[in-house]
Amino acid sequence: MTETEWERLISGVLKAELKLQGLSYADLAEKLAAIGVEEKPANIRNKLSRGRFSAVWFAQCLSVIGSQRLKLD
Repeated sequence: MTETEWERLISGVLKAELKLQGLSYADLAEKLAAIGVEEKPANIRNKLSRGRFSAVWFAQCLSVIGSQRLKLD
């Protein structure tokens, strides 16, 4: 896979997790703020659209939305 394909995959994983939990970008921003990570919903949308964000931010997002497992296929 190319780097762009990986970016799309990981971004899609996070989007899918949000959808499964019934959460919006505003909800995610609020949950991130509770652990000291300040993000605006528009910034979250842009990060997920580009597919470029750190592994730490990805893990923080999964943690605050309550994801227990990660499936990449």
